Amino acid sequence: MSHHSTGLLLMLFALLLPGTAPADPAAPWGKAFSLSVNYAPQKVVYDVAVQSEEQFSRALDRVSYLNNLYGADPFAASIVLVLHGQEMLFFAIDNYDKYKELMTRAQSLTVGGTIEIRMCETAARSYGLTPAEIHGFIDMVPMADAEIVRLQQESGYAYMQ
Repeated sequence: MSHHSTGLLLMLFALLLPGTAPADPAAPWGKAFSLSVNYAPQKVVYDVAVQSEEQFSRALDRVSYLNNLYGADPFAASIVLVLHGQEMLFFAIDNYDKYKELMTRAQSLTVGGTIEIRMCETAARSYGLTPAEIHGFIDMVPMADAEIVRLQQESGYAYMQ
């Protein structure tokens, strides 16, 4: 038997062994394994600067899901969104009719005490907005970057974008 035919025979034998050939040729590495993980509540700051309602809605989805994962415990968890992009326009009182559904959803997330929404006053001014023109469930901070750094450095918040 030649060296070439011995190799071919070994390859054929390997293919016949159970578990050696992929069951699904489109999934040569098998399928993902789902880990069961219990996440302890944390302090998290989200750096939010988005361009569209859809992007902002996805950010709210992520925050809401994280809050649910943490058991919505206001004593153990804290989630702060710091806004400094075009999404600030959604929060203008003058735009309430246009963004009523989105604002109702954002406000409802702040009710339990775990989630807070803060807005950069400096960035808001660049859009022509003053605190008096923003919905009352928002807290204005002097500068988004400084607030994000403060939350991370002084209060131990994890940074999310």
